[in-house]
Amino acid sequence: MTGRSALTRTVLPQAGAALVLLLLVLVVVRLPWIGDLGMHAATLQRLRHDLLHPGNPLVDADTPSPYYSPWTVPLGWLAGVTGFSVFTVLRIGAVVSLAVLVWGVWRYARTLSARPAVPPLALLALVLLWGTTEFSWSGFLGLHSLALTVAYPSVLALGLAFHLWTWLTRARGWGAWLGCGVLWAVILLVHQYSGIVASLGALAVVIGARHAGRRVWARVAGGLALGVAVLWVWPYYDIFALFGAGDGMDEVHRSLYRDLWARYWLVLVGVAALVVRWRRDRRDVLVLFFALGLLVFAAGWVSGHWSWGRVLPAVVIPAQLAVAVEVGETGRRVWAGVLGVALVVGAWGQVGVLGFAVGREALPGVLAERYREPWEGYGWITPWVGYGDVVMAREFPSRLIPATGAYTVAPGYTDFFLDDEGERVGAVRRYFSVGVEGVSGSVRRGIEREYGVRWVVDRGVGVRGDEGLRVVRRGPGGWVLYAVVG
Repeated sequence: MTGRSALTRTVLPQAGAALVLLLLVLVVVRLPWIGDLGMHAATLQRLRHDLLHPGNPLVDADTPSPYYSPWTVPLGWLAGVTGFSVFTVLRIGAVVSLAVLVWGVWRYARTLSARPAVPPLALLALVLLWGTTEFSWSGFLGLHSLALTVAYPSVLALGLAFHLWTWLTRARGWGAWLGCGVLWAVILLVHQYSGIVASLGALAVVIGARHAGRRVWARVAGGLALGVAVLWVWPYYDIFALFGAGDGMDEVHRSLYRDLWARYWLVLVGVAALVVRWRRDRRDVLVLFFALGLLVFAAGWVSGHWSWGRVLPAVVIPAQLAVAVEVGETGRRVWAGVLGVALVVGAWGQVGVLGFAVGREALPGVLAERYREPWEGYGWITPWVGYGDVVMAREFPSRLIPATGAYTVAPGYTDFFLDDEGERVGAVRRYFSVGVEGVSGSVRRGIEREYGVRWVVDRGVGVRGDEGLRVVRRGPGGWVLYAVVG
């Protein structure tokens, strides 16, 4: 290998991967708030105040929650013993999760190839080889998505998934298989959808094994049995009860089946690499992984179970890894050139992520146009609203307010374990329709008493002129904090 080819095949991918990691670390420092960050902050708020019986993260109710996982519980404990703010703890968790993910990708890539260029190429492919339309969802490793979800449990779960596949590839004795069973259960408890992706990847490893005789299958069964036992005894929520939540989550996930070409067309480079691998080996682990993921994704499309679209990383990840291995192994100029161009195009498609690291003001005009402004939190209400106070608010602020430690009347997100969610949503709707629909103000007073409402957050139109409310503070975006009089 010449010095120039060594630079191209090893040093450049490593430098590119290092730049991506630096960018993500800078994003962690700023921690942009879009999506579910408020939910995860609220989860830590409950755990830091009561580690054993935290109750519902969003509303004042004693219910279990799938957000209380083997990852958030220790983070909540850390927040409680150190006194750090929940956002400081989320940053710490984000750094740990990112390290686990990078280390996991590196280890699993080494099981696919011994070439030193493969791990950094794999990391670059996983974050850049998507499409040219920015798309963000937890459990998806695109750079834009990862920047916005880096503090979410899904990042840790996917990182652990790469470690699970690595250990399964090398597992021999009973201890290794039982350990894999425990790790599988932990991944499912941390993030259920990423746990399904991890399960499909694990199944591909086992099916693709060359010597999967009775002894191996017995150990697989033993690992699964131990994993199921761990799932069964987890005290914070019943994961098996979530199997009944699929239908209620379908409409939320319908968008996962839209704009597929714009979001994923660069992955076709990886699909071409999978075809090459399939021709060499019909039991190739990445081909099997891709096929299993595509089967489940297609079944969700045909059946209308849109929530099955969350399995899409099981389609994308093996394709991305396949092209990284092909380029790293063969060094063919055609493959390297195609992947290089695809990575550059993918980076430009997600270039708006730079704003999350440095802010809009530091971006040139052409990049600032591609930047998506984060949300503003509701920290401005905390001088008055205390921990555990109940706030009446519409759906959007209800996604952010619990991060301060307060509760809302209705949850900002669908909650499978909250039996009276429908009544709570209806109460919020009635509360803000008073005056608009001619309903008596006494309806508001009744709702306030029923749910212990002490504060109201609204833009002012729906509650303006209500003598039972007093303006306390005007915040960003036209939002107003009202105190319930008496």
